[in-house]
Amino acid sequence: MFLTISTSGTPERPATDLGFLLHKHPDKAQAFSTSHGTAHVFYPEASAERCTAALLLEVDPVALVRRGKGKGRGGAPDSALAQYVNDRPYAASSLLSVAMSTVFKSALRGVCAARPERAEAAIPLRIEVPALPARGGAELVRKLFGPLGWTSVEAQPVALDQQFPEWGDSRYVQLVLEGELRLADALRQLYVLLPVLDDAKHYWVAPDEVDKLLRAGEGWLAEHPEQKLITSRYLSRRWGLTRQAMERLELVRLAESDDLEVEDVDNAVDETTDTEEKPVPLAEQRREAILQALHGAGASRVLDLGCGQGQLVQALLKDVRFTEIVGVDVSVRALTIAGRRLKLDRMGERQAARVTLLQGSLTYTDKRLAGYDAAVLSEVIEHLDLPRLPALEYAVFGSARPRTVIVTTPNVEYNVRWETLPAGHVRHGDHRFEWTRAEFRAWAGAVAERDGYGVEFVPVGPDDPEVGPPTQMAVFTRTDKTEAAKEAKAA
Repeated sequence: MFLTISTSGTPERPATDLGFLLHKHPDKAQAFSTSHGTAHVFYPEASAERCTAALLLEVDPVALVRRGKGKGRGGAPDSALAQYVNDRPYAASSLLSVAMSTVFKSALRGVCAARPERAEAAIPLRIEVPALPARGGAELVRKLFGPLGWTSVEAQPVALDQQFPEWGDSRYVQLVLEGELRLADALRQLYVLLPVLDDAKHYWVAPDEVDKLLRAGEGWLAEHPEQKLITSRYLSRRWGLTRQAMERLELVRLAESDDLEVEDVDNAVDETTDTEEKPVPLAEQRREAILQALHGAGASRVLDLGCGQGQLVQALLKDVRFTEIVGVDVSVRALTIAGRRLKLDRMGERQAARVTLLQGSLTYTDKRLAGYDAAVLSEVIEHLDLPRLPALEYAVFGSARPRTVIVTTPNVEYNVRWETLPAGHVRHGDHRFEWTRAEFRAWAGAVAERDGYGVEFVPVGPDDPEVGPPTQMAVFTRTDKTEAAKEAKAA
């Protein structure tokens, strides 16, 4: 099992800096013990103009079989089937990925104290893997490596037997990658994609493999067009782990699209306090007002957009008039807490059929949200930056277009009645704005007129004669007669 990494250089930036980046001296041949054999690192060439580092993994087939026996799922399926005669000692696979993570641990992390500027910079690279198993052929190899910044991806099929070309090609390819990339990025790509192309792993895939995948895939996997295939194969098609990884990758993608940190997007859960106001049960009053509005609209299929920890979904489930309830939130943590609150894992089949929790961003159109009777945005809009609000308006009122939309938001005029709230402060640290009654009515009126809705305003909580209620609620009802006629005909 063999892999070479080559780079070129100049007298000012010698190619032998590769030794610093890999933390392996070009003048030495080094050996490292692994669980399945011995990994050797040596340099076939090392000059200022060109330097090549080679990783040779000598796999012990006896050790492979011994480690696979009697361990159930922890065994190595390929070696268990073929016993001592198989391709594991020769073809690049998860065994080589594990060796890379052991031998080039610091290089994978992009750490180089001696040449930090070189570790952060893209350098000319040529990586060769003489025998790479590729379930999916050369075309799949190009699909996986092509979008990752390589200027050249060569995947030459290896003949079953060169003396008998009529036998055709084997499932192996000779891989050559050329381009300018950070060495750490190139190594992380190989670490993930070698076992993906082999479509097998020599060890049992545990839950911590999700974290390994996300660490190695940072910066490229979230936007990769073959993300689903990569994730599924890397996690050995374990659906639960694949779904978890996909949800977290979607969160990364959403954060990157808005130039935010993941923690800033995944913030629907306040880790220090409950999101319900205490001791005044305003949250309960708000839910009751929403339920009354939904009853008045005759809604049975309801979207809770920005469902957070699932309090409203839980209240909707208690009312049999709501036959389908969908909670949507961008935060995976919030959805996990909502699932625990609802006891989804212990819920009866009939009850479970009424509720669905989805991850999604409300600032992007989503075909899954079309066709519902009503949508609720309870204490959601104030968590968006104002420039992002038009995107939410279009996604809900322009694209999903439920017959009824209910929006609640704080009334900033009422804040003076909160004795514990300092003057000039918003009610929650994540609120981007809080509107007066006039501002909320102006916004709601403009949305209603533009998107074909009528709107009514309902106070929630004690309606103070001077500053109004603590929460203001708008109930939008679609007035587009053409769409209403289509729905009536379909019904």
